[in-house]
Amino acid sequence: MFSVRSGKLYFSRRGETVCICAQGKDGVRVQSTMNAAFDPVDWALTGAEPAVPVVSVEAERAELVNGRLKVTVDRLGKIRFFRDGELILEEYYRMYEYDMPHTPSLRVSAREYRPIRGGDYAFTLRFEPREEKLFGMGQYQLPQLDLKGCTLELAQRNSQVSVPFLMSSLGYGFLWNNPAVGRVTFANNVTEWHAESIRQMDYWVTVGSPKEIMENYTALVGRAPEFPENALGLWQCKLRYRTQEELLSVAREYHERGIPLDVIVIDFFHWTRQGEWKFDPVYWPDPAAMMRELRSLGVRCMISVWPTVDKKSENFEEMREKGLLIRPERGSQCFDFLGDSYIYDATNPAARSYIWEKCKHNYFESGIDMFWLDEAEPEYTVYDFDNFRYWLGTDLQVGNIYPVMHARAFWEGQREAGQKDVCNLIRSAWVGSQKYGVVLWSGDIQGNFETLRDQFAAGLNVGLAGIPWWTTDIGGFFVNVKDPAHKELLLRWFEWATFCPVLRMHGDKGPAEIPQLDDRDWGGGFCHTGLANEIWSYGDDVYEVLKGYVDLRERMKPYISEVMHEAAENGSPVMRAMFYEFPEDPACWACSDEYMFGSRYLVAPVLWAGVTSRTVYLPKGKWRDMNTGEVYEGGCNITVSAPVEIIPVFERL
Repeated sequence: MFSVRSGKLYFSRRGETVCICAQGKDGVRVQSTMNAAFDPVDWALTGAEPAVPVVSVEAERAELVNGRLKVTVDRLGKIRFFRDGELILEEYYRMYEYDMPHTPSLRVSAREYRPIRGGDYAFTLRFEPREEKLFGMGQYQLPQLDLKGCTLELAQRNSQVSVPFLMSSLGYGFLWNNPAVGRVTFANNVTEWHAESIRQMDYWVTVGSPKEIMENYTALVGRAPEFPENALGLWQCKLRYRTQEELLSVAREYHERGIPLDVIVIDFFHWTRQGEWKFDPVYWPDPAAMMRELRSLGVRCMISVWPTVDKKSENFEEMREKGLLIRPERGSQCFDFLGDSYIYDATNPAARSYIWEKCKHNYFESGIDMFWLDEAEPEYTVYDFDNFRYWLGTDLQVGNIYPVMHARAFWEGQREAGQKDVCNLIRSAWVGSQKYGVVLWSGDIQGNFETLRDQFAAGLNVGLAGIPWWTTDIGGFFVNVKDPAHKELLLRWFEWATFCPVLRMHGDKGPAEIPQLDDRDWGGGFCHTGLANEIWSYGDDVYEVLKGYVDLRERMKPYISEVMHEAAENGSPVMRAMFYEFPEDPACWACSDEYMFGSRYLVAPVLWAGVTSRTVYLPKGKWRDMNTGEVYEGGCNITVSAPVEIIPVFERL
């Protein structure tokens, strides 16, 4: 039943083997399988060095202790977790054979394997409900910061990013260490993790304060590198700059106006066909000359890369023959936007090498050293996760790891080419993506206040899932800029974005009324473009406010750099839920509309239309209003004025 081998505790019963081992500070990994042996896969735990636990075995019970975390297993296999001796997490059993206060006749076990024809399993893991608040899990388009009571799909979609690590108000962190498609429910009667297809169960638990939990977690899954100093300011982007001259004219105007611009972005369909990863020479005749001019203006350039491969592209047949494409089980395509396309298989090392070599030759060698990894979920025309097969396994088994592998392709290529300051934009992520130098953005979202509130919660929960570099499309992606109400939204969004990790203008600014450049049914001349999206595009009144916040961002660069360094050093988010800095304050665990920007600045954005004042909770201590200079004694709520050009921000003294 119980055994100890190489410091690991094993439990075997009725064909199931459970392995419990110490990994990381105050951390324990739990694996289970119905197979003869465990598969030697680490998934997200790439830095998981084993710790030295204390293990004891009795006839009816066994336990393993690693620092402050104790795990017990009884004779029937029920697992419990204790933080400093206090029960914080336990599996859910409702079985006849189990001596417990709940009805046994339900016949529900904690670890449920249901066989799938072909040999693998659908799997469900259950825990007893607790009175707690839950945070993290990545990016979901919902306004809840506390995820208790929510059901979340464990799958990647445009604007949905599954990063299955959570932080509990009870003082533990939990990593679901499996890239399978599934779902999790944090109900009041049970917590239930479900995977559609797995070979073995795998999760990891740690305990501590929020900062300790994050440090323990990121020590094992990886941390973001140092953020480039020349990317801390404004990023300018729109859907889409269509020509080399158009892009340069925007960069020149920023320079002439004396507005600092760190990055300018070339969006999709600067290429010929998807999967050719090169400039259309009709509209981009001399990329090297373009880059020389941008560098002279002090501007870095980022270029969009899609993983899609059009059947008519020059690379399609070669990639198909070499097995470098995701294979549909049914049908003959994955994606159908401006072309009938497959998607390259980022889980295949040969495919990662192939796409990087194309991008290196066509972009990097011209001086472009920032990549926008769009469509990185990957996006399918229909999200039929059961229809796609990767080099590493089926989509149902491994699909969530795709964005990590896609980011890895460019990180490794750029580092091998000698680049030290890798910073790439990506639309999806999973556990550990941060170590490959990616800025996650929140996808193609609507432009309204409801969506703004969703992004607020998403940004904080992404940070609590271990990914510190994050941004949004300021004002939303799908936007009618001629709607008079858009100005207020844009101002509120930009003010808030000034206090986000990356300040970035982007979006498909409608209505779509700009004629196409040519009548081909493919390529950049055919693809549409949105209206202007520079900070001077919305009238002089808006321009003066936005320029003021760009200037503020410039003045704050030394501080932002310090916060970015902290993220690289110990994994702390740049945007921090209030409890992260003030875990002993119960009111901070309930704060859902303000946050800390690093450890010094409390930011209280206005997230509702027509609001010109708001209530702000200040934790104990002294706080200076950045707008008025007034000093407040904390430990209470205050009401402050917030006209449309002002975001309430308080400096911790």
